[in-house]
Amino acid sequence: MLSQPFIILMADDDIEDLELMEEAIRDYVGDLHFHKVHNGRAVLEYLESKTDDHLPCLIVLDYNMPELNGSQVLSELSKKPRYNHIPKIIFSTSNAPTHVQECKENGAIDYFVKPTNMRDLKMVVQKLMSYCMI
Repeated sequence: MLSQPFIILMADDDIEDLELMEEAIRDYVGDLHFHKVHNGRAVLEYLESKTDDHLPCLIVLDYNMPELNGSQVLSELSKKPRYNHIPKIIFSTSNAPTHVQECKENGAIDYFVKPTNMRDLKMVVQKLMSYCMI
């Protein structure tokens, strides 16, 4: 377990998915600040409200969200150098190759299809946390 808390920002319009991911991450890490939003616009608003020393260590985005989808959020974030150092991940039910390619071109360092069981979710969380702890 880490000795200091860190911040993870997750955006998903599915409340159950947010809660499952938070539970799995807390089981893995323990001490963290998990900020949840329900649409792409809220991601941008949250980040703009934070000082550089309070930015998240990881941003996890669903692809299919209202207002701005995950790829559109990535595109907006890529326009601001202050976010370049933050790993950005897509976590979605969509496994369409065009979505994967589009998101990676817009700045996602990885793309995960949402798993259907807790064992696989824990494996995804382990990979996510490796990005956050770099």
